[in-house]
Amino acid sequence: MILNGGLCISVMESPGWFLLVLAFLGLFATGSFSIENFHQAFPIVEPDPGHTKLRLSTEGLEAIERITNPIAAVAVIGPYRSGKSFLLNQLLSLSCYEGFGVGHMRDTKTKGIWVWGTPVDLDIDGVKTSVFYLDTEGFESVGKSNVYDDRIFALATVLSSVLIYNLPETIREADIARLSFAVELAEEFYGRVKGQDVAFEPSKLLWLIQRDFLQGKSVQEMVNEAYRRVPNTDGDKNIDMVNQIRDSLAIMGDNSTAFSLPQPHLKRTKLCDMKDVELDPLYVQKREQLKELVASIIHPKIVRGKSLNGKEFVSFLEQILEALNKGEIPSTGSLVEVFNKGILERCLKLYNERMEKLGFPLPEESLKEVHNSSRGLAMQAFDEQHFGRRHAEKSVMQLDEEIQKVYKNVILKNEYYSSKLCEELYTRCEDIMEELQVLRLPSMAKFNAGFQQCNQSFEDECVGPSKANYEQRMMKMMGKSRSLFIKEYNHRLFNWLVAFSLVMVVIGRFVIKFFLIEIGAWLLFIFLETYTRMFWSAESLYYNPVWHVIVATWETLVYSPILDLDRWAIPLGIMLSFLVLYWRCCRKRKHGSRWLLPLYSNNKNGPNRPRTD
Repeated sequence: MILNGGLCISVMESPGWFLLVLAFLGLFATGSFSIENFHQAFPIVEPDPGHTKLRLSTEGLEAIERITNPIAAVAVIGPYRSGKSFLLNQLLSLSCYEGFGVGHMRDTKTKGIWVWGTPVDLDIDGVKTSVFYLDTEGFESVGKSNVYDDRIFALATVLSSVLIYNLPETIREADIARLSFAVELAEEFYGRVKGQDVAFEPSKLLWLIQRDFLQGKSVQEMVNEAYRRVPNTDGDKNIDMVNQIRDSLAIMGDNSTAFSLPQPHLKRTKLCDMKDVELDPLYVQKREQLKELVASIIHPKIVRGKSLNGKEFVSFLEQILEALNKGEIPSTGSLVEVFNKGILERCLKLYNERMEKLGFPLPEESLKEVHNSSRGLAMQAFDEQHFGRRHAEKSVMQLDEEIQKVYKNVILKNEYYSSKLCEELYTRCEDIMEELQVLRLPSMAKFNAGFQQCNQSFEDECVGPSKANYEQRMMKMMGKSRSLFIKEYNHRLFNWLVAFSLVMVVIGRFVIKFFLIEIGAWLLFIFLETYTRMFWSAESLYYNPVWHVIVATWETLVYSPILDLDRWAIPLGIMLSFLVLYWRCCRKRKHGSRWLLPLYSNNKNGPNRPRTD
């Protein structure tokens, strides 16, 4: 076959080369090389080019992700060139040439954080647990900032189940100050159990003092002495800060232990070439005791109430690393934010769900009461579940800010629905007022009833922040409509009464033929016409007591809660007309003219009177 570049390979002649090329091409196509040998150390976190922040190393994460058992981690921290890598190799029963790299020069060998790819499986409380060992870059080496050291320390503190603080000879003030981050974590997270959630269980702090002498104070006495406050008569701020750390460490005393380990041999540069028989027997004995101690105090890493497998541990690592790299310096506050993020979202969702159940619009007082109640429940839920104490205040403020943002949107939504509803009610009342202006039979009682009904319905149904504005508009509109109706009312009533009197004259004379009706109608007509002629205008009539009696009578006839003549006038008029015609026709046919009304019934002049010459 022919490959790119003109290389010709015979399949029959070189099958081995052909398979090798295919394998290489297959690996190249997939873009990754799978790790086959995990019995070695891998970097999981490495420094960035500026050596101030940390970044993940995917090579070592693969070794962790493949684990399905609960994971526990043992991390060793301490100054550079203090024998951390050699100690880990001893705990893993590995030589320097197969375990973690050990540096014999003056620069630090380990960069970032490394993990031994093959975990040690232990049965912890009946649960098979995979224990990883982590080697960290030493403190105080040349060319690094204190911020970088703090990030290494912080990450090891959070990830580990057992944190071995490896110190040569004795405990210095600087070594205690290094624990400030661990103390903050203890104060913010440790023992902070709320509901079903636990941020993460504290790592067991193991003070490991390696020294050439065993006389004098024991290691536990040295640790206890480190916990004691130092007199500060001069008010030195640095001493105050270290004393605060001492106080907090004393509280953590139940979560820490101390162990002394003698030097394995005087020739430290030759240690990697020595076997156990060449080492100090006391060292070998104490080393085995240290292994047993670590195995007795270690537990699976617990985050939010559950142990982590490989993939979950890597995800947890990514979260912590992102938080520690967030600011210029690693802070407990950033970790608190990471752990409270999910809780904050759940509490905000609780507030949203309660506010979404509301039926809009609502009165402002009612909306505020529901807001305060929902906010109180959300804050209470956050207080019951959140992690952190001092630094949790920032998360509380953030939750309150998010709630206020949602509340502002709810207020705008309430204003929109309130305006929409009040506008509909206002338009409906405006239409009703226009209809009342053009009544066929003008009635002040009907206008007042419609006015009151419209005003009451608006008062009852219009709610929310727009009500005050629309109330002012309603008052102006209703007042204007009332003034216009009153102005036209008397004129229209006068015209109606004139027409009514003439109609009643016709009915009284030709239809019913009842002289009293005709006379009453003539009197009404004469009064209306002569009064206006005598006093020059109809307006003066409206102040006459007789007019008031007429108006009262008209209002009684035209409108009542039982009968509204404006609506039923035409149907009733047609029915009465038919009844009168029926009565006239039937009675005349049956009884003749003797049933006519007296004024117009005259037999003397009837059609049957005798004829005369």
